[in-house]
Amino acid sequence: MKWQLAENMSFPCYAMLQKRWARPRYFCGSLPDLLNIELLMVTMMASGLSIGDMVPGLALDRYRQQIKLDEPYPNKNGRLLSDVDRATIVSRLLDRLIRGERLADIEKLPASYESRRRLLRGLLNIRPPQPLERTFIDDINRLLRDEANRSEITDGGDLPVVSDTISPRSLKNADRLVLWKGDISRLRVGAIVNAANDQLLGCFQPLHNCIDNVIHSAAGPLLRQDCHSIMEIQQHREETGDAKITRAYNLPSKFVLHTVGPIIGNEGVSDFQRHQLASCYRSCLTLADQLPDIKTIAFPCISTGVFNFPREAAMEIAIRTVTEWLGNNRHHFERVIFNVYLQEDLDGYARAMQR
Repeated sequence: MKWQLAENMSFPCYAMLQKRWARPRYFCGSLPDLLNIELLMVTMMASGLSIGDMVPGLALDRYRQQIKLDEPYPNKNGRLLSDVDRATIVSRLLDRLIRGERLADIEKLPASYESRRRLLRGLLNIRPPQPLERTFIDDINRLLRDEANRSEITDGGDLPVVSDTISPRSLKNADRLVLWKGDISRLRVGAIVNAANDQLLGCFQPLHNCIDNVIHSAAGPLLRQDCHSIMEIQQHREETGDAKITRAYNLPSKFVLHTVGPIIGNEGVSDFQRHQLASCYRSCLTLADQLPDIKTIAFPCISTGVFNFPREAAMEIAIRTVTEWLGNNRHHFERVIFNVYLQEDLDGYARAMQR
C-alpha cells in the first residue's frame, strides 16, 4: 500500500508502519480488544474499583523527569520568515527525510511551496519516533512558529463563560465552563486534550484530518518523541480512559493531555464504554490538577469522530463528568473549555447545557 500525496510521491514505509502498529479498521485509531476489556474489568473489580472510577495507569512520577515535563520549552515569537527562508527550510527538511531517512520514493519534488509543505507534513506523519539532529529540530521549530505567528491565536482566558452566553438552567459550575468553536491547535491555554489512539504516538496516516494528526503536526516531532518515551516506560498500549501529559512544544498551549476514548462497534454503546469515556475526562482533570500552572484546560469531542461514539450521548457524559469533578474536588482550574469544530456540535452542547 502506498499513499500518493502528489505526482511522483509515494510512501513505501507507510505499509510497513501499518503492518507493525495498526489494527485493521482505523489506522489513526485502533479497535477495542474485547478480551483486554474483560481483563481490565476483572482487574478493576479485584482491586476494589468500580467501573465508574478512573482507569489506573502509569503514574506521572514514573515519566515526568524523562520527558523534562517541568522544563519550559523555549517557544518565543520571532520575526516572520521571508518566503525565501520558508522555502529554504522546507527544502532542507525534505532533503533530510527523503535522502537521509529514505521515508519516500520521490523522483522530483513538486514545484509549489504549498505542495512541498504538504509533503513535509505527510512525511513527518509517518516518521517513526527516533532521534532528531539539533539542526533539524531548529528548522522545524522555526517553520512551525512562523506558521503559528501567521495564524489567529485565541486566548482561552478571554473566552466568555457559559453562564454569560447561553443561560443554562441548572448547570453547576457554569461560571467556569466555556463552549467554544474553533481550532484547538490555535488555542492558548494551560493544556489541551488530544483524543489519541492506544499507541499514543500520534496518527501515522499522512495528512489525516483527525485531531491527533492536527495536534502532532502543529506541535512538531518532539511531541511524538515524548509519547514514545512514555510508552517505552509503560511497556503496553494505553488503556482506554487513562491519560498522559507532555509539553506542547510549538503549540500555543503549555501542555498536551493524551487520552484514549472507547471505540464503538455495530453493537452500540455499552455501559462499560460510557464509564470509559467518563474516565477520560476524570483522568485528564486529575492529572492536570497536579500541575499548578494549568489554570485552563480544553477538551475536544472525545470518541465522536472515527471512534463512533454517539455525539449527543458523548456530550452529556462530558458535561456531567466535568461538572461533577469540579464540584467534588479541590482544584485550581479557572476555566474548562468544551472545544468543538462543527456547528452541529456547538448546537448540541448548547442544548445539553440548557436541559
